[in-house]
Amino acid sequence: MLHTLTAVRGMVTAPHHLAAQAGLRVLREGGNAIEAMVACAATCAVVYPHMNGLGGDAFWLMARPGRPALSIEAAGAAGRAVTADLYRSRGLEGVPVRGPLAANTVAGAVSGWSSALEMSARHWDGSLPLARLLEDAIHYAESGCPAATSLVRATERVGDQVTGLRNFADLFLDGGHPPAPGARRRNPALAATLRGLVERGLDDFYRGQIGRAVAADLKALGSPLLSDDLAGHRSARRRPLALRLAHGTVYNTQPPTQGLSSLMILGLFERLGVAEAEGFDHIHGLIEAAKVAYTLRNRHVTDPRYMAVHAGTYLTDTMLDQGAAGIDRRRAAPWPAADRIGDGDTVWMGCIDGAGRAVSCIQSLYHDFGSGAVLTDTGIVWQNRGTSFQLDPDKPNALIPGRRPFHTLNPPIARLNDGSMMVYGTMGGDAQPQVQAEIFTRHVLFGQPLQAAVTAPRWMLGRTWVGRPDDVKIENRVDPAVIAALEAAGHTVSRLEAFDEVTGHAGAIVRRPDGVLEGAADPRADGVVAAF
Repeated sequence: MLHTLTAVRGMVTAPHHLAAQAGLRVLREGGNAIEAMVACAATCAVVYPHMNGLGGDAFWLMARPGRPALSIEAAGAAGRAVTADLYRSRGLEGVPVRGPLAANTVAGAVSGWSSALEMSARHWDGSLPLARLLEDAIHYAESGCPAATSLVRATERVGDQVTGLRNFADLFLDGGHPPAPGARRRNPALAATLRGLVERGLDDFYRGQIGRAVAADLKALGSPLLSDDLAGHRSARRRPLALRLAHGTVYNTQPPTQGLSSLMILGLFERLGVAEAEGFDHIHGLIEAAKVAYTLRNRHVTDPRYMAVHAGTYLTDTMLDQGAAGIDRRRAAPWPAADRIGDGDTVWMGCIDGAGRAVSCIQSLYHDFGSGAVLTDTGIVWQNRGTSFQLDPDKPNALIPGRRPFHTLNPPIARLNDGSMMVYGTMGGDAQPQVQAEIFTRHVLFGQPLQAAVTAPRWMLGRTWVGRPDDVKIENRVDPAVIAALEAAGHTVSRLEAFDEVTGHAGAIVRRPDGVLEGAADPRADGVVAAF
């Protein structure tokens, strides 16, 4: 059992230890939490390439003492030539998971770095040059980084899905096989791309030399994305969703993310009046709250330009009271397989600096290695976030050119009544809101130490890369008597091995009112808490 680590001058947590250390180096040199997060995110893109990268999307949530929280939406839209007819003409009933036709949305992550650094310079006294912030990422791409355990497992998992994809084997396989754990992996083309961003600025990714190289590579592979799609992309700053709870206010990102679901679960669970953690009431209550939240999500959450009702409406007392009233405290509600595709890989990273400025950031390719489309000239792996589009025009996430797909990504921040600030999050597709709720309720409602709340056994309802799409997957460390009670209540339960990464790579940082930072990293991942 790991202990909660403490510090006072700054703290970073990430699912890969080298990414967390890259952020810490920036804090030590006087950088703020945004600058540290850019260094962390860029490094994670290199050392955890199966889960995130420059070819993916990102969402940021930031807060500084005494000021409103702010989010950055760095998510790309479907290209102008990406239509339902494009896929039907190929005899397809949906967007494929792998291959160039899955690379159908613009990658927004780099635009998120740019927007965050603009805010850093204007409002957070940021001054470190981009060359410094990308230094570690360039080093690991150029000189190499040992293959992490999670990377090796993901390479084994994708197996036949990537067989025949051009360039994939050259970058990720050794002699046609997954790399051995610890085998040194290099990506010199990606190092050159990062150096180009340093020389010409982050905007070059979309409207410059790198953008032209990316567009040419995508075209050569057979992706429907065009150079104009890249040139037209911009990130956006948004006011986050907020939910007032008994212990404080929790913030999360607006649609097209499932941040609404994460907040709804907390609001519904609070109304159940559960008295203690880890028992039947705790687990059953969160599962049933997730069913209510996901049912609404699947019907309504998409690109907000296509939503008839503002997401905040579903967070009103009236709506949450009605939802909680429909939860049976003793019996499981029926749960069919959800329409959403919930499996996916992501990195959540958190940072709070010595001044109390906080960043919660999530960056993703969606599935393992995204589309599997590797751009050789730039060393970039492109996401498959557009896989969540539906070809039926009557579906809530119907494919329309220029539309942003539904996102499982959602990075929360909580401001607690005692003056504490908490950043927390996880990867895990459909599991994200549930794992967030497990950590939040354990630590904030029931007083568990932060690391204990992250380490504790987990459960999740819904789709992932293993098992049924409609069962409850529970780590076998949960009390067998509780599991038996859940099954007796009507839950379909599948047991997972201890510390199975299918339940997420979580982390958390809390800044107490006295300025002391507490941090937690997930033993299911390859990360650490880095602090000074």
